[in-house]
Amino acid sequence: MRIGAHVDSADPLAEAAARGAEAVQFFLTDPQKYHSPKPREDAERIRASGLDVYVHAPYIVNVASPNNRIRIPSRKLLMTHARAAAELGAKGLIVHGGHVGAGADLAAGFANWKKAFEYAESDGGLPVPVLIENTAGGDNACARRFDDLARLWEAVGPLGAGFCLDTCHAFAGGEDLVGIVDRVKAITGRIDLIHANDSKGGFDSGQDRHDNLGNGKINPELVVAAIRASGAPAIVETPGGVEGQTADIALLRERAGN
Repeated sequence: MRIGAHVDSADPLAEAAARGAEAVQFFLTDPQKYHSPKPREDAERIRASGLDVYVHAPYIVNVASPNNRIRIPSRKLLMTHARAAAELGAKGLIVHGGHVGAGADLAAGFANWKKAFEYAESDGGLPVPVLIENTAGGDNACARRFDDLARLWEAVGPLGAGFCLDTCHAFAGGEDLVGIVDRVKAITGRIDLIHANDSKGGFDSGQDRHDNLGNGKINPELVVAAIRASGAPAIVETPGGVEGQTADIALLRERAGN
């Protein structure tokens, strides 16, 4: 069981060492802009580090969107980030499930996700697994409610999509954390990564506001139980910098038996 943290991208190896992390996640560009990643001078060191490396795609990526001016750049950005992640030896590229907007038909979003994977295949294929992450908010989100997640997986599961379970997003999105791993695996057949986060917002609040484990509205034992049941690596995306994340990693190691 590998446990780590989402850190600043400037020197992820130093950030991981400061937290005693066995896994690390970071952005390659500004998460709110359509910027393509640039080659990194530390790529060889990152590949040789022995860490489990994950790259988080920009938040702005929304391949489900019915808007061509969002969907098409998002597909291209997904590919450029996947290739850059592969250069770092990353185990996956995490991408939010996206949404279709108020009044739109979610079926179009699922179809657009399928087209995104087909586009990737026509462009040489994905060099790293794409891990779709469940989201906290949005009534027209593709991966907030698990009944919608099931429809999404009918479209992308056969194409090799992976899954990242965020505990804060699930709780704030209205999904009970008790037995959540079994429910997810019944849909996706897999959990590739856990985002182990507490939630500042209440159950079904739709608020994507992470908190340190034990400080928010989630019983930390439910987060620990999800990690144990999944057997997947875990990344904390929690506040407090080195101090806060080190404490969260220590809690998970102690209680998850790592």
